Amino acid sequence: MALRVEQDIFLVRQRGREVAAAVGLEHQDQVRLATALSEVARDLLRGVDGADVTFAVVADAHTGQRVLRVDLAPVRPLPDGRYEPQSGAVARLVDMLGVVTDGGDTVVRMSRRVPAPAPPLTPERLAQLRTELASSAPGTELDELAAQNAQLIAALDEVRSQRDELEVLNSELQETNRGVMALYNQLTEELEETNRGVVALYAELDEKSAQLRAASESKSRFLANVSHELRAPVTAIIGLARLLADSASDPLTSEQARQVGLIRSSAADLLGLVNELLDLAKAESGRLEPNWAEVDLRGLFGQLRGTLRALATRPGVDLVVEEPPAPATVRSDEVLLAQVLRNLLHNGLKFTERGEVRLRAEQRGDLWSLLVTDTGAGIPAELHERIFEEFYQVPGTTRVGGTGLGLPYARRLVTLLGGTLELVSEPGRGSTFTVVLPVGGA
Repeated sequence: MALRVEQDIFLVRQRGREVAAAVGLEHQDQVRLATALSEVARDLLRGVDGADVTFAVVADAHTGQRVLRVDLAPVRPLPDGRYEPQSGAVARLVDMLGVVTDGGDTVVRMSRRVPAPAPPLTPERLAQLRTELASSAPGTELDELAAQNAQLIAALDEVRSQRDELEVLNSELQETNRGVMALYNQLTEELEETNRGVVALYAELDEKSAQLRAASESKSRFLANVSHELRAPVTAIIGLARLLADSASDPLTSEQARQVGLIRSSAADLLGLVNELLDLAKAESGRLEPNWAEVDLRGLFGQLRGTLRALATRPGVDLVVEEPPAPATVRSDEVLLAQVLRNLLHNGLKFTERGEVRLRAEQRGDLWSLLVTDTGAGIPAELHERIFEEFYQVPGTTRVGGTGLGLPYARRLVTLLGGTLELVSEPGRGSTFTVVLPVGGA
């Protein structure tokens, strides 16, 4: 259709709205397309004396979706071959607005997507639409003005409805924000209260830790002082008992000799307890420093075999010390390591009534495992950790002498040497204590 005079603007707008309705655009899109078309038509009428307007439904080259395309071919060339609408809002009313070259002609083109639910445009349907549009009489300017007013009123009603909905949403949002802020404030207060409680708990824990450290230091000092005070008189008692039993002294009756032997044995046990208390206090105080050196396990095992053979006096109990596999060296403190193994072997000999106590060594990668195995009564699983507590002894029928300090001290020494002391034991199946040490030391 031709756009040549002012009245044609109304006809173009009316025809654009009718075509948009015919191809299936929604009402709001019909109004938007008609409004954009009238604005562009007005600009072209004033700038280039009009244009020829054509409508077409084509498939988008990129998405394949159907679009309603409107081409306005100017009567005269566009200035500089460009077109800018007087109102910047026009371009937002349609999906595309610009100047293109089609078949050698420069046209102003706009388009709007056709909704997917719209009925397909078959050739029969297109022919029918052309017939209906050709037979429809164009309205007057008053008719178009009335239609525009009706559209404006409908748009205002929709805006008012959206504004009312927006006010309701804003009210609900404000109420929600107030609830969120109240919850946030409540959670903040609870968190601050919790933080204060945690700070107070940490302060109490620090205080308790300081008290425990002080108590531990006091205990270590007490043990050390008492042990030192006891060693002198106990040693004196042992010396006097030895003098009384000496053959060079006046002879004793059998009863006197027995009593002197009891005094000497009891004093020796007390001296052993004093020495263990001293060792434990020294280990707890942190004043025990290992003397690191390469230790020959073969020599160490030979020394233990010789010194402990005299203790294996119980009939039916054998002490077996296996030769360590080469190369039998580990970086450690020989004195402390010998003390640990001597303690474990001595315990095994004390608590084994028949069978054997065996010492052997295994190297697994960068670790040495020194195993002391006995065929004694065994230890229940629930007592595996308790036996490493100070002064604790496993209850049972075969109670023998001891202080309950040997295993706690042995574990402390092994830890000081950078290793671990592990226990595997079952009642009736004996026990295996394993000292695991790194080859290169701690």
